[in-house]
Amino acid sequence: MEAPPDNDVLWARSLHFTHRDGSPALQGVSVGVREGEILAVSGPRGSGKTALLRCLSGLTPAQRGEVWFNSVPVHTMGPMTRERLRRDRFGWIDPAPALVPELNAWENVALPLMLRGTGRRRARTAALEWLERLDVGDRTGSRPHELTQSERQRVCVARALAPAPSVLFADEPTAPLYRADRAHVLRTLTTAARSHGITVVLATHDAHTAALADRTVTLLDGRRVNTVHLPPMADSEGRTACSLSV
Repeated sequence: MEAPPDNDVLWARSLHFTHRDGSPALQGVSVGVREGEILAVSGPRGSGKTALLRCLSGLTPAQRGEVWFNSVPVHTMGPMTRERLRRDRFGWIDPAPALVPELNAWENVALPLMLRGTGRRRARTAALEWLERLDVGDRTGSRPHELTQSERQRVCVARALAPAPSVLFADEPTAPLYRADRAHVLRTLTTAARSHGITVVLATHDAHTAALADRTVTLLDGRRVNTVHLPPMADSEGRTACSLSV
């Protein structure tokens, strides 16, 4: 078993994953991510982007292949060890906002901090700071059902950033946002990552979003390719963005 390069915080070799219906999601994908790097995983819908993020984060073990985090083999870990790794070192943003309905905005953001052992007062201070940075500081006491979809997604982004994870996995994090909101959230995300030294693995099928990354890995039908033309992306108001070549 070959150890990964020293400067790669994440390293994966020859990942294979097949969906339950028998369709291949990953077919021998290898990738390395350097510490503090923002890596975009691009490609059209169904290309394997989400599957790659789930395998890299240990959320879904690959059926074949290796995943290493800081030279520790994630692929040999048991379920509980992987869960602790995700709780203590990783952050995750889904395409659709998923919040605890019984908690208000700041409590949702503070939750992962408190699960790591941070005191309530300190966790609340960090949560309020991130909500303010994402322009939802006036909604801290609101429950998820009282927020707009855009506001809920901003709370999810704040929740992922507040614990300052070593690696943040962002799966189409701005998909439910309007174009203006999308740009602001992406700026906040990338600025925070660079200032806090957070490594980001960002899945997107939008060329404009991929352009914000330090480097891009492109997938097509579960394999890495050199070039792919991304399809037009309609924003939340129904307008269509221009198609770009990566």
